[in-house]
Amino acid sequence: MTIEIPQYGLRAYALLFSKHGEKGKFRQSELDWILSQSMKKKIFSLLMRSGWIEKDERDYYTCTNPAKAISEILEFRLLKVIRTAQKEYAFTGLSSVEIWSDYSYTLRSIEKSPYFIKVLKKDLKYWKNFFNKNEIPNYVESGSTIGEYAILIPVSGLESQKKEEINVEPLEQAMEYAKSNEIYQYAFEYMKKKYGGKT
Repeated sequence: MTIEIPQYGLRAYALLFSKHGEKGKFRQSELDWILSQSMKKKIFSLLMRSGWIEKDERDYYTCTNPAKAISEILEFRLLKVIRTAQKEYAFTGLSSVEIWSDYSYTLRSIEKSPYFIKVLKKDLKYWKNFFNKNEIPNYVESGSTIGEYAILIPVSGLESQKKEEINVEPLEQAMEYAKSNEIYQYAFEYMKKKYGGKT
């Protein structure tokens, strides 16, 4: 899977792809006359880690197809990545309605895909670093960007329940939230039927 890369990495990829295409093989020495040794290593590490190039057992590299690389940037990764987190969290608001209603109501589209997540105030720095390290845009309280992103809501304490191996605010809170607006009526009715009207 490919992820977004800084401009210097994209320029290096463009150069390598324009010279070798998708199937042509090359070595790091390809950039010897352009970059310092340390910058060359940094660029190849970045391109490998982010999925833009692949390495074979003989230290040759090939470029990922650009159409594949670009389309994968918008793939949803947050739900997979958050399972590796070491701090408490709980999906909240519309995100909890989505999860508890088995996505009968959904916020997801490749254009805009926000996740609302309660985190403890004392852990806010951890969460910002966690999402930054995983190349997932994140904001505190509000914000927006193209594709998938996290809205972190700092709280003093939080409750959560496990659903699909992730932490979500309790079902009763999600049902109350869904019940509060006609737009989410279908999701509310779905949860009421599935879980027996626990609200």
